[in-house]
Amino acid sequence: MLVRTFASAVTGIDAGTVTIEVNVSVGIRFFLVGLPDVAVKESQQRIESALRSLGYHWPGRQVVINMAPADVRKEGSSYDLPLAVGILAADEKISRGRLESYVMMGELSLDGRLQPVRGILPIALRAREEGFRGIVVPVRNAREAAVVNGLEVFGMETLGDVVDFFNGKRDFSPVSVNLTDLFNREANKYDVDFSDVRGQENVKRALEVAAAGSHNILMIGPPGSGKTMLAKRISTIIPPLTLEEALETTKIHSVAGKIDDHTALMIRRPFRSPHHTISDVALVGGGTFPQPGEISLSHNGVLFLDELPEFKRTVLEVMRQPLEDRVITISRAKSTVDYPASFMLVASMNPCPCGFHNHPEKDCMCSTGMVQKYLNRISGPLLDRIDIHIEVTPVKFEKLSDQGRIEKSETVRERVMKARMIQARRFNSVNGVYTNAQMSPAQQRKYCQLDEAGGKLLRTAMELRGLSARAYDRILKVARTIADLDESENIAVSHISEAINYRNLDREGWAG
Repeated sequence: MLVRTFASAVTGIDAGTVTIEVNVSVGIRFFLVGLPDVAVKESQQRIESALRSLGYHWPGRQVVINMAPADVRKEGSSYDLPLAVGILAADEKISRGRLESYVMMGELSLDGRLQPVRGILPIALRAREEGFRGIVVPVRNAREAAVVNGLEVFGMETLGDVVDFFNGKRDFSPVSVNLTDLFNREANKYDVDFSDVRGQENVKRALEVAAAGSHNILMIGPPGSGKTMLAKRISTIIPPLTLEEALETTKIHSVAGKIDDHTALMIRRPFRSPHHTISDVALVGGGTFPQPGEISLSHNGVLFLDELPEFKRTVLEVMRQPLEDRVITISRAKSTVDYPASFMLVASMNPCPCGFHNHPEKDCMCSTGMVQKYLNRISGPLLDRIDIHIEVTPVKFEKLSDQGRIEKSETVRERVMKARMIQARRFNSVNGVYTNAQMSPAQQRKYCQLDEAGGKLLRTAMELRGLSARAYDRILKVARTIADLDESENIAVSHISEAINYRNLDREGWAG
């Protein structure tokens, strides 16, 4: 008897439907074809044990299973459930009536319980797109799948529940998630706030500009000056995710297996802070079977690299292309996978090996050559791609002990959102451009025009500091953002001046 069940294969952050054809006929052998990997082939033992725990037995006849399309590699244990249901249906233990209306995914324990799997959100989105009525998943994946409207989502504890569902022996209620309530409840809930930071008004201003235009920023300062504390609070002033951004971000984390049992949708922007011992592949993604790296896990959020010069040179250099193109392409002999990588880079570093170069009170123990060598660990092309370089100085006691009113993240976020709305209107007709940092050269020429005084000031800065053409572009984009924060249609001299001052590492004699 021939039976079809449906599953899904995830490639990149998108899914494609897999048709599982099961035929039970005369004979005693077992065949599993359709390019399954080792984990899929091992499913026979898991399924056989799960069936025994339910009081069923493996068919005493020949079982042939084909997983189509046969040229797509099937990976992992998530096919256990559709394979088991297909075998039971072909052996006439399950009614075939509703099988072709549902996609199924789930790993089986030996006692028949269903274990959660990766990539459920893209699978649910594909199921809705292809017109399936619903999806059957482990109960711990149910909330993640339920964010997809127009699709019945059933979360099951065991294989026995799935058998009863298809045989109509018990009534099961589909899982639902109220997205509006979820956004309203979680969108702006943070454990930290800008008001926790005393002093550092100039750095807070730089972070506000960076957040308003999605600019990359590098903070340079001695140990204990507050660089990490400031970086961890930048997410609190960035506008909340839209539904479209939330779905895309959740898809990436779902594929990487970073979604916990209680998360339906990622409401807050991701903040990733990898250790400086990270490898190239862990940062950009890849592997034998490609997975998203930290760059893609930071998509629509913040990637924080603490102690930037301590990262391996090769690791830092692989970021150059994603910072420009906002996508990372992983190429293998048989396939190419694209992962989105539109993130905001926030980095911090000490100014020298001892950490006290340019310190107002402590003496630096490093020679000029040592300072320059330390800074040279970060290549010029990478520094050019960082829009804002801001120096962080130690906070004096008077500021630390000040009990006066300090601006909260909510207040700063409102200004940032106003600036983002101006940019949204500006780029409304341009696909894929949402902030000033993403402007193309043509858009920059259109929206970043300077008056005579502004042009003269920028020319002088270029000549004195020997800035590159890319640094010139960055200054114009930052100036455009500063003008948007001031709700100014034109870029004024004051905006250009502030943007130039955010290029501290370009300043002549900074390293001694």
